Amino acid sequence: MSGNVRLLNDTLAAAKAEGRSALIAYLPAGFPTVDGGIEAVKAALDGGADVVEVGLPHSDPVLDGPVIQTADDIALRGGVRIADVMRTVREAHEATGKPILVMTYWNPIDRYGVERFTAELAEAGGAGCILPDLPVQESALWREHADKHALATVFVVAPSSRDARLAEITAAGSGFVYAASLMGVTGTRASVGAQAEDLVRRTRATTGLPVCVGLGVSNRAQAAEVAGFADGVIVGSAFVKGMLDAPDHAAGLEAVHALAGDLAEGVRGRA
Repeated sequence: MSGNVRLLNDTLAAAKAEGRSALIAYLPAGFPTVDGGIEAVKAALDGGADVVEVGLPHSDPVLDGPVIQTADDIALRGGVRIADVMRTVREAHEATGKPILVMTYWNPIDRYGVERFTAELAEAGGAGCILPDLPVQESALWREHADKHALATVFVVAPSSRDARLAEITAAGSGFVYAASLMGVTGTRASVGAQAEDLVRRTRATTGLPVCVGLGVSNRAQAAEVAGFADGVIVGSAFVKGMLDAPDHAAGLEAVHALAGDLAEGVRGRA
């Protein structure tokens, strides 16, 4: 069974052909429950997201801010497992036909087994993985199996990355490049900042891959701002916060759907 890296590539290319950025949503698996998390991912996709990153909850995250940490804690206390992450990918992809990636730290994959993880993700219809803490120089085993199963390997670059380092990272990646707009952890912010635009410019100088910006985008105006210079706009904490703040699960799903629609307008330049 092959993964869906081609679907991811085609989706990003289609957005570019429409003269807009792609909207990439992030939601953790198992939050607030496994079934509820699957419904949330579907709501984001039905609302207007082009791609979804399904987070594999982790007890010691290095990139995630307090909002996503809270959701991860709820998922972990609920007993979420890698099998539930794969089920989330499978059911969301089957229901929508859209590309689904997994965002995970390296330790769970290493413990689970690289071959097993990549084979199961491909079988579930996954498009690839975002691996924020896997050093490129230690990624050969992962990339070998990801390539074998037609899965994208998305690496993260930061404003602190020097040009030579950017070239090294982008040469090893596939699908797209995740450009962290700010130094620090995820979370909604009042302004995305000029650092992001400079990072996109420097990253594009090293690769033909789409460059998608995350960390800080939470509303239509910010999405429109980032869409003016990036190939994709990645939004996570704002979706999770909508679920956390809702009085009940149905209202949470409505919030996710509505936010996706609002952000989808933003990436089309309608601030």
